[in-house]
Amino acid sequence: MTSLTAGLSQLAPSVQPQIEAVQQAASLFQMILAAWRLGLSLARLVVQETIGERARQPTDWPPCPQCGTRLHSKGLLPRQLTTILGVLCWKRRVGRCPKGCPIEPVAPLDQAVGIEPNQQTSTELKQLACAFAVFVPFETAAALLRRATGISVSPAAVWNWVQAVGQTAMRRLTDELEKLAAGQNPEAEPLEAAQAARPLIIGADGVMVPFRPAPDSPKGKTKWREVKVAILARLKRTPSRDGSETTRLERRRLVAVLGDIDALAPRLWLEALRQSILTAQVVVWISDGGRGFWRLFNEQLAKRAIGILDFYHAAQNLWKAASAWLDGRTRPARQWFEHARHQLRHGQAEAVLRELETTLALNELPATARQALQQVYEYLKKHGAHLDYEKFKALGLPLGSGLVESACKWLIQQRFKGVGMRWSEEGFNHLLHLRLAWVNDRFDALSSPMPSPNS
Repeated sequence: MTSLTAGLSQLAPSVQPQIEAVQQAASLFQMILAAWRLGLSLARLVVQETIGERARQPTDWPPCPQCGTRLHSKGLLPRQLTTILGVLCWKRRVGRCPKGCPIEPVAPLDQAVGIEPNQQTSTELKQLACAFAVFVPFETAAALLRRATGISVSPAAVWNWVQAVGQTAMRRLTDELEKLAAGQNPEAEPLEAAQAARPLIIGADGVMVPFRPAPDSPKGKTKWREVKVAILARLKRTPSRDGSETTRLERRRLVAVLGDIDALAPRLWLEALRQSILTAQVVVWISDGGRGFWRLFNEQLAKRAIGILDFYHAAQNLWKAASAWLDGRTRPARQWFEHARHQLRHGQAEAVLRELETTLALNELPATARQALQQVYEYLKKHGAHLDYEKFKALGLPLGSGLVESACKWLIQQRFKGVGMRWSEEGFNHLLHLRLAWVNDRFDALSSPMPSPNS
């Protein structure tokens, strides 16, 4: 036996079987797993010893909440808590009113270390379970938790913890939105000088999610509802060896709401302020042609942002015009579309509009084709200021809204649209806010106490 393991055996005889399991392991794989279990046991002993020492220190007893008399100790009573280290057990002083007031027993040490009176599971274990649930179904999250820590919990317990933490996230967001409405801007997140100089890209889109028709029953026809999603990110350009540039997104932050554009707008502006929109050198808004999103742009961002209509969405509308006018199965339709698309991409949007005007003036144009061409013409005309793709490309800006489509896929589709999944509004919102906290680097903060109203 080595000096280290011999010392451990003397200091903590209870772990001797686990030390022997490490020493007798046939493979490195088995050795590491056995050492992992040994490490958890040692850590549990250290924590129990530490909290036991604190329990033996003098206690400053508070007054009785009913009569004001200083509480008296009734001795050391046992306490236990399930943690990622296993079940912790210790004893601490518990006080009661010497005048017999009907109050719950008071344990100052529990309060000092952040334990609720009836709490049975530690915060970090709940946090780990919720982190798993951010990515996988609750049953799988419970299985991963058991494999990682050896602690068995039910999927229902994981679901309950997600609801509780999700409620915390929603309350905090509500508080921040109320402060914003009262004229109190949030504090901007710290930015390095290089990041602050990069363009701030903002995009938005919608994605459908399956919901239960009734809140308390899974029966009935699926009800599809739209979730509005927005992304904010800094655009980093890096020179390549061939002289070109590659771009990638930094500091991605997502905003989402199960609601309409008016519900998304304050959430988006709150996050934009956090991401220093007021001091950003270049701000870019990119979206498809959804009217609500462009109304949001005009009301909130137009004075400080460049608007870009998703090029690929604009090209799709050109194809609709070609198909309606020349029949999409014909070569002339493909030729006209390719030429118009090339013009649009290289800064000749006015030429495309003139071509559509000329076509609309033809007397022999069928009514259905005229209607389709008129819609495309009005669509492009309305977005005339958002079609200068040659200029946008020269500035190194993205031409397509793939960044927000990717955000929708990760945030919504990968977790909320699995086979057979249907959500209640409450359950969806709680988990959505956990996923937002994760991607926005605010997940750990959900386990911290909420700031006081005066802070």
